[in-house]
Amino acid sequence: MAAVANAIDFNGVCKRFGGHAALRSVSFAVPSGSIFGLVGLNGAGKTTLIKSLMDFSFPDSGKILIFAQPATEATARGTVAYLSERFIPPAYLTGLEYLQMMSRLYGVAACNDERIEAAAAAIDLDVKYLGMRVGSYSKGSGQKLGIAAVLLSEQRLLVLDEPMSGLDPRARACLKAAIKTARLKGATVLFSSHSLADIDELCDSFAVLHEGAIRYVGSAPELRLQMEVDTLDAAFLKTIERKTP
Repeated sequence: MAAVANAIDFNGVCKRFGGHAALRSVSFAVPSGSIFGLVGLNGAGKTTLIKSLMDFSFPDSGKILIFAQPATEATARGTVAYLSERFIPPAYLTGLEYLQMMSRLYGVAACNDERIEAAAAAIDLDVKYLGMRVGSYSKGSGQKLGIAAVLLSEQRLLVLDEPMSGLDPRARACLKAAIKTARLKGATVLFSSHSLADIDELCDSFAVLHEGAIRYVGSAPELRLQMEVDTLDAAFLKTIERKTP
């Protein structure tokens, strides 16, 4: 398969809910093979944009491409592994059964128990939980299980909506290492976050979404330089507070 410059292209994406404009002509690209962040305040439109990417929400106008194919096509979404913001795994399965099921759905060949245990360990999920019903898991353990499924998927594009939510510091460190490893293996990673420190540490580039509109796309050092401040927190605040034409 020929290489495609962008893993995702958002082109003029608009979405309204009644009188509220959730997305206002959102346009930016996620380069293939990169780690890309999406940041914004609560209600900025991050989850709506990701749901539009995954074809769970239908934009009123605009186009979204995944590896140059329309995101509405199943073949395009077949390259994606996705973790939702409010991930709730099926309570009646054991952790191992869930990961086995997801591996089959993603079409992963030879995904044996040893490989599943390694993926769980990579995200700091104790292997003892794999034999337990998911209904007994804490929020953090459930989140780790969902992340492990994404890591096992071998997909070209990993889309994670607030993946750090509910994770303890050690699990957060493990997830950061896993994201970097996925990129080294050729995957593109798009994740949303409220943590600018995570964006600064992980991302090649990121987008600031505010009140449904894109305020910035680029790297963290470039934004600090542009806003003439030393910290990404300060740069972010200046970006969303400045008046737009």
